[in-house]
Amino acid sequence: MEYLHTDWAAMTRNDWIGVTFTVLAFVAMIAVYIMVFNPRNKDGFAAQADMALRDEGDENNSGDKK
Repeated sequence: MEYLHTDWAAMTRNDWIGVTFTVLAFVAMIAVYIMVFNPRNKDGFAAQADMALRDEGDENNSGDKK
């Protein structure tokens, strides 16, 4: 268990910034996963599935001009 020990008192400002960024990125990814895999959002994402292939001015599957 000594291998996984962290000396919190010896951490520098850069260490804390790295820990904070990692935790925030993890929370943001969980939020994105929840949004993407929520069944209520399926129609909206399906309507935009071919967005990269559409020409400018074409309508998407939901009838919105984008």
